[in-house]
Amino acid sequence: MEHVFKFIKDSRLAFIKLIDGLSNEQLNEIPEGFNNNIIWNFGHIVVSTQTLVYTRTGIREGVNWVKYVDSYTKGTKPAYTVKPEEVEELKRIAIESIEAIEIDYKAGLFDIITPYETGTYFATLNSIEDVLTTTAGHDNLHFGYAVAQKRIININN
Repeated sequence: MEHVFKFIKDSRLAFIKLIDGLSNEQLNEIPEGFNNNIIWNFGHIVVSTQTLVYTRTGIREGVNWVKYVDSYTKGTKPAYTVKPEEVEELKRIAIESIEAIEIDYKAGLFDIITPYETGTYFATLNSIEDVLTTTAGHDNLHFGYAVAQKRIININN
């Protein structure tokens, strides 16, 4: 699983690099044809992974402990202009949360989980390995959206 954790971190670092190349205005712009923006896509992967890994597996109850969950959970849309301080915090959480999950994985915290079916892929995740592999795909789905949004923003500006 070490390679999966590395892939997730590398993908998130690529997403951070994309974010770092844009202004705060560009991060918050909702391009025509989309109902969200680049920073929403990034925030979404940050909160989704934490809730998928800990809450949906039955390891922890509730989602109140996940910072920004109300702003970036599935089904939400950008409701405010994200400030640079929040962008920086999301970037930090993006990496730190994966590192924390890796520590918990190595400690055996996820040896027994509650299987669940994802709403995005409609796949049943029976193990933490399934969850983490799906996380990598989910992260990159949203990275792809952000790349497309960046192209539209750069064309229009």
